[in-house]
Amino acid sequence: MGETSTPELGVQVRAGVLWLTVQREERRNSLSHGVLAAMAEAIAHAGDDRSLRAIVVTGAGSKAFCAGADLQAAKTFTADYSEPYGHLARLLRAARACNLPLIARVNGACMAGGMGLLAMCDLAVAAPHAVFGLPEVKVGVFPAQVLSVLQRVLPPRRLAELCITGEPITSQQALDWGLVNHVDEDLDGRLEWLLARIVDKSPAAIRRGLYTMKRIEAMSFEESMSFTESQIALLTLTEDAKEGQQAFQQKRPPNWSGR
Repeated sequence: MGETSTPELGVQVRAGVLWLTVQREERRNSLSHGVLAAMAEAIAHAGDDRSLRAIVVTGAGSKAFCAGADLQAAKTFTADYSEPYGHLARLLRAARACNLPLIARVNGACMAGGMGLLAMCDLAVAAPHAVFGLPEVKVGVFPAQVLSVLQRVLPPRRLAELCITGEPITSQQALDWGLVNHVDEDLDGRLEWLLARIVDKSPAAIRRGLYTMKRIEAMSFEESMSFTESQIALLTLTEDAKEGQQAFQQKRPPNWSGR
């Protein structure tokens, strides 16, 4: 895909990985309507690009991943009250529909709407100095939309504590609670380590596998079993599945086609 950076969102492809960087460092990488719209568009287009293997979401600098909505903006939470679909909701829907692995590179404070960016990702790597929180109650609102993605990541009582108290947690707590996968002083080293363990795997298996994982979350046991038994049958028909089995039998590295 072409690189379509805006002043507020950096869009760059590096070795098959799409990097989306919120570039509002002076505002602690807070979310403007422009950032949300551009990120949703980039993720939606990325899903159709077979040359991409993953998406990294991060913020500029080292102080903040994303501080949430820009409370200094004239219309912080919506730009048009007649529009039923808000920009944050569109972004979360785009991430949900994407079958590329999304990885959050949490380089600093991750607050409010930033927690939504984190939770919409499949994996997360954080710096030790990062802090996490849902402080909306401190300004008289509640983290409503991000609950849709956070409730599948955090245990209910942990999530309730964050929402009701508005108090932040450390990166170590975030790791212990399952909010992030790794915390490392060498943030980029750990991220590259994780990416390396993704890009050498079957693109077809990951794409169809993420599709399956997301679809069964709201299903009952019997619905899930019926759906997954059909999905595994389809997976075995892909070129990657045939190549993977042949490579295993021939004791050689697989040559993935992604199909």
